[in-house]
Amino acid sequence: MLTIGIDPGTATTGYGFVQLTQNGELELVDFGVITTPSDMPMSDRLQQLHSQLSQLLVLHRPSSGAVEKLYFQRNVSTAISVGQARGVTLLALAEAGVQVAEYTPREIKQAIVGYGGAEKKQIQQMVRTLLEMESIPQPDDAADALAIAICHLHSMPMRGLLEDSS
Repeated sequence: MLTIGIDPGTATTGYGFVQLTQNGELELVDFGVITTPSDMPMSDRLQQLHSQLSQLLVLHRPSSGAVEKLYFQRNVSTAISVGQARGVTLLALAEAGVQVAEYTPREIKQAIVGYGGAEKKQIQQMVRTLLEMESIPQPDDAADALAIAICHLHSMPMRGLLEDSS
């Protein structure tokens, strides 16, 4: 099963594609960031994000996706900007027919490291280890997106059980 994890943002959106193999191992497929220039009008930045993300979805055809939930930030304009990027991301996933799950930063940390208060470096190191990478994935937004994809792959069996019981 191929999953895309997305760490949305207007300036930088991280993405990571992780495959869960038949024998239950995680395999890195692709990762990176989509960036938009800060001097570009917001509508154009969102259109560029949508277009590039849609191209990645067509290229890789994931069966599921996971996006980081928006958490309250002190800077309201940053929260609004991230919310706009999340909306465009969710739209692109829906248009591609990709089932989507959303996770809080605490849920992601818990799934990757086993502790919801883990530091960013701990998460990055665990992502490197789980995906058998030579070094920590860069930039940070891409590493976060890989963590989100891994979180989803680790959480899917429990989510399935919960949905079956309701």
